[in-house]
Amino acid sequence: MSKSFTIHDLPKEERPRERLVELGEQALSVQELLQIILGRGSAGESVAVTAQKLLSQFRSLEKLSEASIEELSSIKGIGPAKATQIKAVFEIGRRLSTQIPSYKSKELNNPEKVHKLIKNKLKNYHKEHFYIILLNSRNWSIAEVSIGSLNASIVHPREVFSEAIKNKAASVIFVHNHPSGDPEPSEDDLEITKRLVNGGKILGIEVVDHIVVAKDRFMSFKEEKLI
Repeated sequence: MSKSFTIHDLPKEERPRERLVELGEQALSVQELLQIILGRGSAGESVAVTAQKLLSQFRSLEKLSEASIEELSSIKGIGPAKATQIKAVFEIGRRLSTQIPSYKSKELNNPEKVHKLIKNKLKNYHKEHFYIILLNSRNWSIAEVSIGSLNASIVHPREVFSEAIKNKAASVIFVHNHPSGDPEPSEDDLEITKRLVNGGKILGIEVVDHIVVAKDRFMSFKEEKLI
């Protein structure tokens, strides 16, 4: 019986671990990254073949990330230990993607930091979601106010500022997403923001900014002098 192919049969500069050290993780294919996670193959099968089987079976990284321990373990060469390694890696990635940066309230006057704070909450939504960031002298918190296309019937000053009053906020920042990927404010966005700013003045709650998030882009009403 001929000896099965292993990673060590490759020239050193073509092995995934060595390539990652030399070129960085972004230079590697998904299959190569999976090989590093799995570590080694099984009897009669190289880790490269096992990694390719995983990709062929689940078709996409998303499906692979959703696979159960039992589904992963059904692939030849993937036992419970390797299945749990795969699940752990995807869970770390998921937690990182939803981790909220830690800022002091006064730092959130910077629209870039607000975008970084909330973009992961909004990036996968197919409808518009409207959030209010509630600020006081030391702390901040986030509340979701509405879901759906922004209009006066959905985003009403009464509902918006009830959250601010309940949380004793001295000032607020509004954020909503544009699933289209274009951060340019609509006429509704402009009109609603004007109503909310006026409502805040009556209540003594400052509207610091309104930020439109469109995937990795954003638009600040404050920066554009629309507030």
